Amino acid sequence: MGLKLSDPVTKLPYVGETYANRLKRLGIKTVRDLLYHFPFRYQDFSQVKKIRDLFAYDETAISGRVIKVEVVRAKTGKLLTKAVIADETGAVEVIWFNQPYLAKTIKEGREIHLAGKVESFGGRLTFVSPEFELIKEGKALVHTQGLVPIYPETSGVSSKWLRTRIKDILRAIPLENPEFEFLPDEILRNERFPRWGEALNTIHFPPKEEKAQEAERRFAFEELFLLNLRSLERRKSWQTRRLTQKIAVSENKEKIEQFINNLPFKLTEAQQRVVTEVLEDFSKPTPMNRLLEGDVGSGKTVVAAITAYACFLSGAKTILMAPTEILADQHFQTLKSLLEPQGIKIALHTGSKKPDKCVTDFDLWVGTHALFYKQGSFEKVGLVVIDEQHRFGVIQRGKLVKKTQSTPHVLTITATPIPRSLALTIYSDLDLSVLDELPPGRKRIKTFAVLEGKREACYHWIHKRIKMGDQAFIICPLIEESEKETMQQVKAATTEYEKLKNKVFPDLSLGLLHGKLKSKDKDEVIRKFRDGRHQILVSTPVVEVGIDIPNATIMVIEAAERFGLASLHQLRGRVGRSDKESYCFLFTEKASGDAYRRLKALESTASGFELAELDLKLRGPGELYGTKQHGLLELKVADLSDTKLLKTVRDYAFETMGKKLIPRLQQELRRFATSSVEPN
Repeated sequence: MGLKLSDPVTKLPYVGETYANRLKRLGIKTVRDLLYHFPFRYQDFSQVKKIRDLFAYDETAISGRVIKVEVVRAKTGKLLTKAVIADETGAVEVIWFNQPYLAKTIKEGREIHLAGKVESFGGRLTFVSPEFELIKEGKALVHTQGLVPIYPETSGVSSKWLRTRIKDILRAIPLENPEFEFLPDEILRNERFPRWGEALNTIHFPPKEEKAQEAERRFAFEELFLLNLRSLERRKSWQTRRLTQKIAVSENKEKIEQFINNLPFKLTEAQQRVVTEVLEDFSKPTPMNRLLEGDVGSGKTVVAAITAYACFLSGAKTILMAPTEILADQHFQTLKSLLEPQGIKIALHTGSKKPDKCVTDFDLWVGTHALFYKQGSFEKVGLVVIDEQHRFGVIQRGKLVKKTQSTPHVLTITATPIPRSLALTIYSDLDLSVLDELPPGRKRIKTFAVLEGKREACYHWIHKRIKMGDQAFIICPLIEESEKETMQQVKAATTEYEKLKNKVFPDLSLGLLHGKLKSKDKDEVIRKFRDGRHQILVSTPVVEVGIDIPNATIMVIEAAERFGLASLHQLRGRVGRSDKESYCFLFTEKASGDAYRRLKALESTASGFELAELDLKLRGPGELYGTKQHGLLELKVADLSDTKLLKTVRDYAFETMGKKLIPRLQQELRRFATSSVEPN
């Protein structure tokens, strides 16, 4: 076949443009992608039974001869393909629904192997729609014998189809060729990993479960190893850069301290520690590349304000980029109140808001992706701050830095608490700072999981509190009702808004906020809520970050089981931003299971870091950051809650980077570094 791993899937037999487009939905574009499309489970058909030993609801395999086959029409009008298979111990009936063409393949007298479930059909033991393979001399059974792989599927691409194509590739490519192996021999020996070709064969078609686990462990290590090496290479590359705009910290120490002392609040110890870390970075000859993660309400924006002020004192400018207009506007308002009295000129630059063209000499630019498209470059930039950094891809972040036409310090911040083990793996190219302390005076938000039967009582209580002067958020997962069956029960913001406005709270003022509103309409809704003209804000999760309403004390989250713990904690953090008692109600119809346990965990846990650890264990990193938002779903088999493996891989990565990489590993690392592990 002469296949190469980099070949497009259209080079494979029986894969034309139609199948290529279907495979693309699974993230499969090349031959290598298809080989790395691993099974998520195996059906065990290792034991082949005799027909006399079958019993109802048995899931097993048999071998026999076809002694009868016919196509009949059932009373319901469906066409049934019926066959009788016999061995030396007896006979059993087999049926397939609406597949009359099978009668042309399954002919009387042929030897056949079946695997599937035995049911009681019409009072007789019957195989219903089993997998089958005709037995041919010299041809191995792929679908009905041994541990049969089951793959993630999509419409028009079944596990059976995938097994056939993958088997063809494994036969066509000389997997035993040592040139395919890129893990260093020392690691293979120490960890007793199977070599690349053997591991691929084994993970797809394992002789026994233990071998499948060995192959899976090798590929989990491989993924994390490449991820760590890529991050370490980025760190090494960043450290070779030289600053173009020096920040004179020691010369301006007194002014910085005076600014901090004049703030309308006292910094927490965590804030003081992080500010010290950043200012120390400013004093180094190489540019800072630091990640600041902090719990909801821990004061990350204040840290950004202090660092921007330090830049201003040295004649350097700062750029702050946020993923949404709401968040950018919130930062703009906060920074304006803190920094404009110090003579700092601040601009807001988003898709709908641009600074006055007559004024161009700003000290601090706050904006969204629109900053990429600002005419001309930014000059004398000493610091780039990127908020909610996991929502931007590497290329986007690099694009903003490039627009500065310099090498600035970079501070990336996130309000999504990241488990330390995960942060050290994903962001090992960054130095890590953590704000793990809330400002004094903040009260714990009382949180309750509310089942459907308690809804009306909860509404009555909320109404009473609002009449006393409080305000409330009501969060719905969708903007409009979905026609998809699986989403029909999920409350949509528009529908819920109408119901609440007309039936539940007719005497109150409600606002509606979602991502499809025009910017000026969003601003108007938020302004009315902030001013108290709206008492309730019905919204999608667009308010997860960026809205600070001290008088809002009640958060209601509909269909709360649909959210990850990290998102629920972020939404909960929209209230409790003053010294008022605040409440969070998690409406759910789930009274048991993992989803309900997660909601109960929120009742008893206030720490975002503890919740992030729990979310990682229960739902995985993809759910922690939102579907396909962070790119972590690219990892096929690695378990990022396996702290022992994470440490082992990290140690090997540091050791390997200290040596000259073998050519095959260099090549694989280049491929991995340019693949879509993070969104662009």
